[in-house]
Amino acid sequence: MIELDDLRFIDALSRTGSLSAAARSLNVTPPALSMRLKRLERDLDISLVVRSSRHLRFTSEGERLVGEAQVLLGRINALPGALAGEGRSLAGRLHVVSPFGFGRLHIAPLIARFVEMHPSVHVTLDLSERPWTESKAADVAIHIGALRDSTWIAHRLARNERWACASPDYLKRRGVPKEPRDLLAHDCLCLRENDEDVTLWRYRRAAKGRAEAIRVAAALTSNDGEVVRNWAIADLGVVLRSQWDVAPFVKCGELKRILAGFEFDSADVLALVPARHGISARVTRFVEFLKQQLNTRAPWR
Repeated sequence: MIELDDLRFIDALSRTGSLSAAARSLNVTPPALSMRLKRLERDLDISLVVRSSRHLRFTSEGERLVGEAQVLLGRINALPGALAGEGRSLAGRLHVVSPFGFGRLHIAPLIARFVEMHPSVHVTLDLSERPWTESKAADVAIHIGALRDSTWIAHRLARNERWACASPDYLKRRGVPKEPRDLLAHDCLCLRENDEDVTLWRYRRAAKGRAEAIRVAAALTSNDGEVVRNWAIADLGVVLRSQWDVAPFVKCGELKRILAGFEFDSADVLALVPARHGISARVTRFVEFLKQQLNTRAPWR
């Protein structure tokens, strides 16, 4: 039987990416979590993670458990605020921080709809290059990609893959890569974000699932995702970019997705709230609203 502590463990493992980091966030020992993982896999009779010396990733069954765990934990955490808020309207200030492009395109319109539903809530939206590292005072921080800070509680809003793309004219001129290592002979366009190693592109073969990586040479680099994407549209090279950003341009033909048989590191959309007690009803309701809008009808999927 799955226990509440199992759900918290799976959520922490998803957020931190390693047993040792998950153990620190839960204030337990790594051997204790390793035993819990083995017991959980034995009870469920499935494999939840695949581990190597330097990498841990969830199986498809593990990914499903992560999603269900985060939904259930979100509902449990939201219950006190929801009960306290029954019978009265939401009111007060709400400070939201989001990345520039995603915030402009997706979060700002949803905030407008949320305020229409709850006119006594006064929202401040700040757009930032690094929302979760620069905005510790925020009520909600929108983050895209892996989370390396366990002082936040993460709620997954939507799945978001990373796609390798280039313009049709660039591919006609330089050829279509068949394998990720073919990118070593191409001009690669890199985005600096979240302190990531921007020239190390990690991937795995969708069928085999073995983790691999290549070190590309950056022809052009920027800290603005829109700039990097527009460079790709302008025939300047190959970009590895979030699905939410490039999918509309793939659909209209300005970009072409390449290497679709390989899975690059995903960059799920997360709502982060501070890991502290007393989260307000308006924060809880806002996060649930974002989940409802993006998880069930993400416009890029």
